[in-house]
Amino acid sequence: MKEYESAGVRAVAISVDSPQTNADLMKKAGYTFTFLSDPNTEVIKRYDLLHKGAGPEGHDISRPAEFLLDSSGTVRWANFTEDIRVRPRAEEMLAAAKAIK
Repeated sequence: MKEYESAGVRAVAISVDSPQTNADLMKKAGYTFTFLSDPNTEVIKRYDLLHKGAGPEGHDISRPAEFLLDSSGTVRWANFTEDIRVRPRAEEMLAAAKAIK
């Protein structure tokens, strides 16, 4: 995380889970970055990430994705996947973040 912070990156996660569920996950996993709760999927829909019925008991969830936004809020880099196990390498995201500066 220090390398990302040095590159001007602030990590934020958004999920459909409740604030308490997110807090429990953060504590259990040792995450120190911001987790936002979007139970009504308002932000998730704005980024076209809604995965209808893909969650437990058929609930809507967010597709896995990573974004890098510049200081004006413009998306400068994005990675989408249908498989939560497929993520960009940390080095790839860090290089993209440094290129945005």
